[in-house]
Amino acid sequence: MLRYIAKRLMWVIPVMLGVLVIVFSITYLTPGDPVMFILGTEYTPEKYAELAHEMGLDKPFLVQLWNYFFNLVTKFDMGKSLTTNISVSSEIAARFPITVKVGLLSVLITLIIGMPLGILSAIKQYSVLDTSLTALALILAAVPNYVMALMCVIVFGVTLKWLPITGLDSASSWILPLTANSLAGVAVTTRMTRTTMLEVIRQDYVRTAKAKGQKRSIIISRHALPNCLIPIVTSVSGSVAHVMAGSIIVETIFAIPGIGLYLTTGISSRDYSVINGCVILLSFVVCILNLLVDIVYAAIDPRIKAQYVTRKKKAKADSVVVPDDAEVA
Repeated sequence: MLRYIAKRLMWVIPVMLGVLVIVFSITYLTPGDPVMFILGTEYTPEKYAELAHEMGLDKPFLVQLWNYFFNLVTKFDMGKSLTTNISVSSEIAARFPITVKVGLLSVLITLIIGMPLGILSAIKQYSVLDTSLTALALILAAVPNYVMALMCVIVFGVTLKWLPITGLDSASSWILPLTANSLAGVAVTTRMTRTTMLEVIRQDYVRTAKAKGQKRSIIISRHALPNCLIPIVTSVSGSVAHVMAGSIIVETIFAIPGIGLYLTTGISSRDYSVINGCVILLSFVVCILNLLVDIVYAAIDPRIKAQYVTRKKKAKADSVVVPDDAEVA
């Protein structure tokens, strides 16, 4: 298992390097000048050159890329905001826990609601309940996060005035952001669970368990569900990435002071340091979450774990000699 985890960790390094180079290149080549954004329309060439030198924007592209990479790796320094002159690392450290809470709670809601609905839909196949849940899942999966968030704001916040639409100051203020951020994941998880469960409950071992007189709840929980976990975990891992990306829109619409709102503000003000820092951090989080999903794969399916058995163990297993008088089946 440790060898498997180490190998997966090694893959994170080139991925993050690629993300850093791509994001830094895009922000460097994007039209717009942060120096002009700060100075406005009235400035002299001397002021422009002085401010560009202070920001380090007068250096060649490769020099800027290397300086950013060196400071990030050695000091965990993502630079300072070009507009506020505040450390990006400190801002991200203050905002990141909020984004993590919103993301983890959204994924938890996805699992708690999506899996039972998928199992129920598979058990009641072709019933009115199954048809209704399938149609609802298709509709929710097709609605983008920002549309769902705006609908929640208009219906429950503006029209009915049941729930607050900005901030996270109270328990009720969490309802709309989590709902908008998790409904699409609930729909995908429901459909995936239903499809996988329908394949599993038709297997011979399930029929054997039914013939032995076991209860349906035991058959589902002990026999069917464990064999559905790998596709469901795959679906959940996709939902995690979707939730992290969707948090940018949800945090902006609901004015949640997290990474998403910080990134949106940085994009609107051409703040390259903010954009680079937020995207790199979100990419790293997605890589770590995918690593955790791979570890769960290995824990669920012994065949994956067996691929990373050490050579000594394999050689030891191959060196076992069967006695001559042993019966051969």
